[in-house]
Amino acid sequence: MFSSPTISGYILRQFLLWFLVMFATIIAVIGLIDAIELLRRGSGRPDATASVITGMALLRTPFLAQEAVPFAVMFGGIFTFLKMTRHHELVVVRAAGVSVWQFLTPAVAAAIVIGIFNVTVLNPVSAVMLSQFEELEGRYFTGQSSLLAVSSQGIWLRQVAPDGEGQTVIHAARVQPDELLLENVIVFEFSKDDEFIGRVDAQSARLLDGRWELSQVWLTRPTRAGVFVEQHELATDLTVDKIQENFASPETIAFWNLPHFIRVLKETGFSPVAHRLQFHALLAEPILLAAMVLIAAAFSLRQTRRGGTLLLVGAGVLTSFFLFLLTNVVQALGLGASVPVILAAWTPAGFCLMAGLTMLLHLEDG
Repeated sequence: MFSSPTISGYILRQFLLWFLVMFATIIAVIGLIDAIELLRRGSGRPDATASVITGMALLRTPFLAQEAVPFAVMFGGIFTFLKMTRHHELVVVRAAGVSVWQFLTPAVAAAIVIGIFNVTVLNPVSAVMLSQFEELEGRYFTGQSSLLAVSSQGIWLRQVAPDGEGQTVIHAARVQPDELLLENVIVFEFSKDDEFIGRVDAQSARLLDGRWELSQVWLTRPTRAGVFVEQHELATDLTVDKIQENFASPETIAFWNLPHFIRVLKETGFSPVAHRLQFHALLAEPILLAAMVLIAAAFSLRQTRRGGTLLLVGAGVLTSFFLFLLTNVVQALGLGASVPVILAAWTPAGFCLMAGLTMLLHLEDG
């Protein structure tokens, strides 16, 4: 049973107002800190001008906004219900026969809608802009660009020749990641002026120390007939760790594209654990935000005449940071394959939901 439209509308407006206030405050604080850190990293780099730093900070803002949403929901809920409690508005609402579950419904519904918007709209925008940020970061700060791309046709690797006299682009239909064995390999060789100088087709290529060892190889050069050899070596400075570091991070893949990317990773032989974890964590976010509202209410609905209001609000703030740490720890266990991916992704939302319901049941009916 729902409360009256008037009461529901009032609570909804109050919650959205405080959510927006807290969201803007958090974004302003962490955005300023992030911009200062970028300025520090850019000091002493002539190419990293003020306009470049500003652009990078703006590109990273949607990602920071996405990360700030759960905290904004928690703090927005705390201040909404604390204000209504201190002004005795909830006393009047309860005197009218409206239970805690009824007047929490608008805020919980709003949190779920915010979560859906965050996952389906803000996340894709954040993924695109964060990808551009990482490209600029590699260009101006780390001096490294992406070496690897994954598509439904296989994987593409780019490497600069160890002597600096050109580069090669390697395509493989499939990979055995444990020993980094590439299957159905095509290598395109270019000079330092980006002029095509040859092609190598091989049945397989194995990454060894400082070289690729290719087997069953056809060597083709412009204006020359192909030559078949059993073995061929190609110098490289790539390592297994360097290749794995160049995978697109889960945060740079939009929610709508994650299932396809996970499928491609499986088909090419790479582990999709991190991307599956990200996908399920995004699915669980609306439930997590609804749980945040319940926890915020549990810490804010006590009457001020009972005292300890600041202590309760402080406990709510500490709880939000504890949940943040819990999420990181459980997801780290999921990445390390210590717990199943689905369990790691859904545990924070489930734990928060159970904790919020338990505290409210004790507060309301205990």
